[in-house]
Amino acid sequence: MGNLLKGKRGVVFGVANNRSIAWGIAQAAQREGAELAFTYLNEALEKRVRPLAESVGSELVLPCDVQNDSDIEAVFAKLKDAWGGIDFVVHSVAYANADDLKGRFHETSREGFALAMDVSAYSLVAVTNKAVPVMNKGGSIVTLTYLGAAQVVPHYRVMGVAKAALEACVRELAVDLGPDSIRVNAISAGPIKTLAASGISDFRDLLGAFEVRSPLRKLVTIEDVGDTAIYLLSDLARAVTGEVHYVDGGFNITTA
Repeated sequence: MGNLLKGKRGVVFGVANNRSIAWGIAQAAQREGAELAFTYLNEALEKRVRPLAESVGSELVLPCDVQNDSDIEAVFAKLKDAWGGIDFVVHSVAYANADDLKGRFHETSREGFALAMDVSAYSLVAVTNKAVPVMNKGGSIVTLTYLGAAQVVPHYRVMGVAKAALEACVRELAVDLGPDSIRVNAISAGPIKTLAASGISDFRDLLGAFEVRSPLRKLVTIEDVGDTAIYLLSDLARAVTGEVHYVDGGFNITTA
């Protein structure tokens, strides 16, 4: 076990199973000495999340629908009761209706657009709002974005727009919270076989293109993302805020 997060406590939003990017970050954080809490959306996900949380020594596994402000407030109230304060938040939450990822972008429904924006972008604002009152000085908030925020990625559609909004939120929050010594950053991971990615059409083809076009000629893993998150969550990144950090083997710089 390392010491980069020794003595720090944080909450992880968005673990769905052991292939989740959020789980890769949680494992790395536990390895570096952090004490963790987890949230889950519903009973089905609780059955997956709770055993994972227990495997890293966490007893704080809390229900939370990020579309419900009362749920979010309850999470941080319980963390305050248990710990007094927190040092970091990992936000790995995104969602869009499957139908809105299949059609052409101009066919996106009004309801589907609003849902994707609420869950995938505004939830970071909502979570941050409730986290700040219990966050210790020097705290860190890390969210997960994707290349589709900056470029058009096949079949990503409304999620790309939502991720662009998420990155704009990161910049606004970084300016907001800088005077409070709280940092806000995003990680843009390459395509990884997660539960969320299974909703993207032709995702296997996207993986193949990534592996061929990436300068490193390999797919990134949840462990790769986890190690980058440790830098951003730790004091090593004490002067880093409002940035997007790519963990994608250089895929974002290639044009071939």
